[in-house]
Parts: sequence; C-alpha cells; structure tokens
Amino acid sequence: MAQERIETFLGRDEKGRAIIRTADGEIVHRESRTDWARLDAMTEEQLERAIADDPDWAEFKDIDWANVEVKPFLPKQAISIRLDPDVLEFFKKDGPGYQGRINAVLRHFMAEKKKAG
Repeated sequence: MAQERIETFLGRDEKGRAIIRTADGEIVHRESRTDWARLDAMTEEQLERAIADDPDWAEFKDIDWANVEVKPFLPKQAISIRLDPDVLEFFKKDGPGYQGRINAVLRHFMAEKKKAG
C-alpha cells in the first residue's frame, strides 16, 4: 500500500507561499513549483492534452466531477474521546494521519445516517 500523506492547504502567507498543515500538525510554508506564466499562456486544448498525458491523472480521468462538493476549510475542534485500544491501534497502524482517518469514518457514518433519514 502506498504511504498516505495527508496535508491541508491553509492559505498563502504575505510572500505568496502556500501555508500547509502536515499530518503531524506541523505548519510549513512552501514556495510554488508551478510555472504560472506558462500555465496562463496555455489554451484549453493544450490544458486538456496535458492532463490526458499526465500519468498521475489516469486514475481520476473517469470520475464525474460534476457533483464534487468543495467544502471550505474549517479548523478541527480538539476534543477528548475514549476509544477501545484495538480500535485506536487499527487506525494508528498506517502511521500519521490516524485522526483524519477516524474523522473520515465518522463522516461517512454521519452521511449514511442522513441518507437513511
């Protein structure tokens, strides 16, 4: 299994660098490696061709993006929760980001309950 790296984009600093929170909670500032001038100069057709040629895009190309819901960043709330040791170990075994994985499972459960009425 590929190592999962969960990072959250928080915004940009006064120098235009991306502000990122890593899975372990560290806040880092990163310079963009994107050639924005080259990107701005590309036509829609060139962009579509570049996307199609990108091997990292292959697993996403058949996704229907029409119903994607973009949610604004909301800071997490710190709480104390008691979990069974085996449940906690299950989520921790894949390394950093276990709290995010627990949150994702709870969010999925919440969505299913809402669908059920």
